[in-house]
Amino acid sequence: MDRLDNTIRPYAWGSPTAIPHLLGTEPTGEPQAEMWMGAHPGAPSRTERGTLAAVIDADPQRELGERTVARFGPRLPFLLKLLAAGAPLSLQVHPDLAQARKGYEDEERRGIPVDAPHRNYKDANHKPELICALTEFDGLCGFRQPLRAAALLDGLGVDSLKPYVDLLHAHPEEAALREVLTAVLTADPEDMTHTVTAAAAACDRLGGDYTPYAGIAHHYPGDPGVIAAMLLNHVRLQPGEALFLGAGIPHAYLSGLGVEIMANSDNVLRCGLTPKHVDVPELLRVVRFEPGDPGILRPEASPDGEEVYETPIDEFRLSRYVLPEGGTVHDLTSRTPQILLCTAGTVQAGEHELAPGRSVFVPAGDKAELSGTGTVFRATVMV
Repeated sequence: MDRLDNTIRPYAWGSPTAIPHLLGTEPTGEPQAEMWMGAHPGAPSRTERGTLAAVIDADPQRELGERTVARFGPRLPFLLKLLAAGAPLSLQVHPDLAQARKGYEDEERRGIPVDAPHRNYKDANHKPELICALTEFDGLCGFRQPLRAAALLDGLGVDSLKPYVDLLHAHPEEAALREVLTAVLTADPEDMTHTVTAAAAACDRLGGDYTPYAGIAHHYPGDPGVIAAMLLNHVRLQPGEALFLGAGIPHAYLSGLGVEIMANSDNVLRCGLTPKHVDVPELLRVVRFEPGDPGILRPEASPDGEEVYETPIDEFRLSRYVLPEGGTVHDLTSRTPQILLCTAGTVQAGEHELAPGRSVFVPAGDKAELSGTGTVFRATVMV
């Protein structure tokens, strides 16, 4: 079992206080957006044996177990994070596995450098993800029913939005949503800036259901993603609740602290709320224009006290243990690799005492006992 020393990424949208508060450290004044736990080459965790990536590369069968290597290859298939949003992230979607492979092969064949700003596919993998709230957490997830989106836009009283309102009353619903998103993202930039400015002023004035979009517009003035965001469901998670983001589902995180787990991939197609490249044709090929409920997840408890967040993904499995004072010792020994992250209290993971924000990597097959008082998230794979 290896104690992990993890990198904190200072993305501009990060909260300057949420992760330091959890870790019990002094804020630096700079944004601290994500703390990465895993073997991702961009920022692998460090152990006394070297980086976790190097440890796994040296003996993947030993560290990951035969089943994991057979199913996913000689790499840890997930990345675990603490995510602290102090401002909205970009509005985005992720491809499915077939789309990622095809897109990656196409861009490789055309010789587009992996670090080129207009490159869409950094690798050949999909990027399903799950976010579990540690604090109240706001986000956008999936399309609203078109008539509800139409009512929201119409309530702003902005004349230049009326064509979108009319389109949203058309049938079938999927075609209506596609047409409106396409129109928003391909509109004349100057005209769209005026529309967004007027819509933002109305959101400020009206408040209520419009408050989240007023905040988004404050951070991204004139961005067409502000209007695109109003097509999506606004979700407010309470601590312990989660969202699963599958392929093609447009989403954005707005504010709050959470535990996030995802398949190891950097493939993101952006819809707005960003100065980065937006490839509208490729985006429209990947987005699933299916309105519906975002589907808030709550953990399912097992008899041994493990609370599991069920998802249809094999690359990761996230669960948590809420350990009461004087509780029993839990045996977490598994044939799959694990990362254990403490988010509250003080817990004992093998020989390591973990305070909030501290984590360990458990190689496949190694004995792993958990005790103490607090909350621990357990990340592993399904094989």
